[in-house]
This record gives sequence, structure tokens and C-alpha cells, in this order.
Amino acid sequence: MAVDLARELVPDGLWKIAAPLIPPFQPRQQGGGTAPVADRKVFTAVVYVLTSGCAWRYLPPMFGTSPATAHRRFTTWTKAGLWRRLHRAVLDELGARGELDWTSAIIDAASVRAKRGSLTGPNPVDRGKKGSKLHVLSEAQGIPLGVAVFGANVHDSQAFKPLLLGLPAIRSRRGPRRRRPVKVRADKAYFSAEHLAWLRSRRLIPRIARPGIESGERLGRHRWKIERSIAWLFGYRRLAVRYERKGSHFLALLGLAAALTCYKKLAKLTT
Repeated sequence: MAVDLARELVPDGLWKIAAPLIPPFQPRQQGGGTAPVADRKVFTAVVYVLTSGCAWRYLPPMFGTSPATAHRRFTTWTKAGLWRRLHRAVLDELGARGELDWTSAIIDAASVRAKRGSLTGPNPVDRGKKGSKLHVLSEAQGIPLGVAVFGANVHDSQAFKPLLLGLPAIRSRRGPRRRRPVKVRADKAYFSAEHLAWLRSRRLIPRIARPGIESGERLGRHRWKIERSIAWLFGYRRLAVRYERKGSHFLALLGLAAALTCYKKLAKLTT
């Protein structure tokens, strides 16, 4: 049963993409310590924590690694930027198959309660309780291209440029890598004259609702796609409430969730 669960959490196709990206194990300079645990076991344990919402200290022993080892390796991989590179690698596979729709990019956000830590703030729509805000940038069909985390009290517009500037150059079926959508869609929380001018200077067509003139629902048939993307990410239970003290760790889990969401799309193409 444990083997079946491990294969379900980390299929061979996903591991084939992730394995080359994982930094090699570095033994302690002073020597000693326990024998290193196989990378795949640790990676599976991290995916289990993200998927189940399990606290690190309650990690089941069936994965062949202790909670301390799993969390320590997760921290090391986070510092090495593994999750961001994994997300990009899966996007490259989708792009090479022509499965990314660049006709538009869609941006939206959702708040989660936070117990503690950095990248948090009083949520103005939740009676000032501490929280974080997840920002997601997707392509036209809702496949997540980029994610970001800010405090719940930071205005949505502050994430607009960082998300678009952080969009990686992704492989395409033909020609060079691509990172430029045709249009950018967002609700009125992201509207500003500066943003409109900035998009046009980059030859991007803005489709942002104007406050007091157009409803935030102007996204129309496009809005449900980004809302579905956010729902996919919240399906990973560790993201439903933020327990991570470090903002970088919570962002890492969000990045891993985005990579897994993209991989599910890729897996459907290969079955």
C-alpha cells in the first residue's frame, strides 16, 4: 500500500523531470550523522505534506524518512530554488507540445489565514485577522504560469508587475522560447493608469476592468478559468491555512502545487 501511495503521489513521469533538478546531497563537514535518505523518498514525503495538510512532525514512517530529515531537505531544496525550476521544467514540457494558450494571461488573488510568520498582515476583509494573499498568473486556459505571496493587507496592484516580470521564457512547439501573452486580463483591483501605460509600452493589450465604470465581472467567461486555477491550488490542503513560519517556505509549497497542477495536465497528454 505504501508503494502504491508513493507512486500515486510521485509518478515515474514526474520523478523523471524532478530528479535532474535536485541538488546533490552534501554530507556534514564534521562527518558522522545518519545515512542519507534517497531523494525520491524525501520528495514523496514533501508532496504528501502538501497534499494531505499533514504537519511535518506527524509525517508517517511509511515514507522511509524522519520528519526532521524531510523538513531539513525541504529547506535545503527551497534555498536552491528547486520548486521554481521544477515548475518551469513542467511548463517547458507543456510548451513544447503546444499546450499553452498565449492569447491572454489572467491574474487574480485569494487570501488565506496565517498563524504566524513573514509575508503576512491584517486582512481587511476578515476582521483584521492575520493572513497572506496568494496571487496567481495563468495562461488563457487556466494553467498556472507564476505565483506570488504577499501580506493580506498589501493591495493587489502591488503584485501585478512582479508576476508579469517573473514570467519565465517557456519553450514553444516552434521557434524561440516565449514569455509574452497577447492580452492581460484582470479585475478592477489591478487597475491603474500606470499599469495600462506599462502594458502598452510592452506591447501587451490590457483587459482590466475600470473602477466605477465597469464591473469587476467584466472578465466574463475568462474569470472562471483563473478561479478554477486557484481552486486547484487550494486542493492541496497545506495551502488552505498557512502554518509555515517562513514566507519562503509557504511560497515554496505554492510553487510545488503549481508544478503538480501543470504536471496533471501533462500526464493526461501522455496516457
